[in-house]
Amino acid sequence: METEKKTQTAAEQMTDRDLSEQIKKVTKESHVRAENTQLMLSFQRGKVTLPQYKLLLCSLYEIYQALEEQLDRNSNHPGVAPIYFPAELARLETIEKDLEYFYGPDWREKIVVPAATKRYCHRLRQIGEENPEFLLAHAYTRYLGDLSGGQVLGRIAQKSMGLKNSEGLSFFAFPGVSSPNLFKQLYRSRMNSVELTEEERNGVLEEAVRAFEFNIQVFDDLQKLLSVTENNLQSCLSQSKPVNAKTLQIPGTLINSSPLLRMVLGFFVALATVSVGIYAL
Repeated sequence: METEKKTQTAAEQMTDRDLSEQIKKVTKESHVRAENTQLMLSFQRGKVTLPQYKLLLCSLYEIYQALEEQLDRNSNHPGVAPIYFPAELARLETIEKDLEYFYGPDWREKIVVPAATKRYCHRLRQIGEENPEFLLAHAYTRYLGDLSGGQVLGRIAQKSMGLKNSEGLSFFAFPGVSSPNLFKQLYRSRMNSVELTEEERNGVLEEAVRAFEFNIQVFDDLQKLLSVTENNLQSCLSQSKPVNAKTLQIPGTLINSSPLLRMVLGFFVALATVSVGIYAL
């Protein structure tokens, strides 16, 4: 009996030292907050809209471009190599496919992202150059999150937006992963095998919390961006006479983060002046 108890205690101590478990523990509160952002609640309630999803895809494109660029760049780094699975996990090409479906062949010219997305991408490139092992935290947060909820969120998005088959939903598909649960076990095992100093481990744990905070900020900013454009357009369309561009009020951080947004808002004003009541992002 006592031997079994010692064995159980040893197993628990080993689990407590697993990097994946430590990340799960330190990000628990942030995880809950991320799930309760307005954007994620729309998904959970089956009410995600096409404008919401399209804006989300734009930010995911920028984020995965930065993440996968740095993972590729550091693929031989001892802190990255064990969790480097481009064939199974890479998302960039799937997002590009979805963006082309929604925006057309010139989708690159139509991408709009908030300042929070730019900050997230800057951080990914910064650690890729200075602390590649920190990429562990971001890869774990993004990829395993996508694998865990991807299938469910994909079905919700398809039903909410009335999409046929899986068109526009390539992001949620992982054809290189036959069993998400088994793959996640393998991924965690590889993560836990990475040799880190105590200082590096603490740095990875802090980065995992930071990764969730970046995602929360992106979700919140996307919702604000959507609300601003919707509210301003509604205001413009309610006017019976031409609207001066000064009528449009929008936070400076959002305007400065994307020249294209200024073009979009200008387009909205043009619509208002001719009383065309059609809105589509």
